[in-house]
Amino acid sequence: MTILIHRVLLASAFVAAPAFASEPEGAKVDLLSPNGGLMFWTLIIFVVLLVILSRFAFKPMLAAVEAREKSLADTLAAAKAERAAAAALLAEQQAALDAARLEAQQFIVDGRIAGDKLKADLLEQAKKQQAELLEKARRELESEKERAIAELRREAVELAVKGASRVVEQNLDNAANRQLVERFLAGIGDKAR
Repeated sequence: MTILIHRVLLASAFVAAPAFASEPEGAKVDLLSPNGGLMFWTLIIFVVLLVILSRFAFKPMLAAVEAREKSLADTLAAAKAERAAAAALLAEQQAALDAARLEAQQFIVDGRIAGDKLKADLLEQAKKQQAELLEKARRELESEKERAIAELRREAVELAVKGASRVVEQNLDNAANRQLVERFLAGIGDKAR
């Protein structure tokens, strides 16, 4: 195509050359005055170039411009679609983030509830253990008291038997003396209660 344009320009130069050659060599050329031959050839060259360019150059140039416009339109449409997709993705990510925040807050609330329940359970368990320890201590104190009372009775019986045998100076056997004193102490214990 460029070869064709070169040939047309070269041919127009050869065709226009006689118009320039008709001027005398030393004459002054007035470019502002109309010259019919020059105007005729200029018009012919313009029409020929217009026909050639419209056939061979304008169609590919228009096709290239249209292809460029189509490419730009496609690019704009793709950019709009990507922007819409990005906006949708951003909205989806925002919703997921909001859901994650709500879930985290729910975990915190659940954790606090579980902590409060565990605290209450531990307090209840501690109270139960305290009550059990108090009851065990009371039982141990009661059994120690009974054992101490029994020990005191036994010693009192022993002392009473020894004292009675010295005072009475009678020869009673130890088992009979013990029974006598135990009955006496049991009567005292019932009166004390």
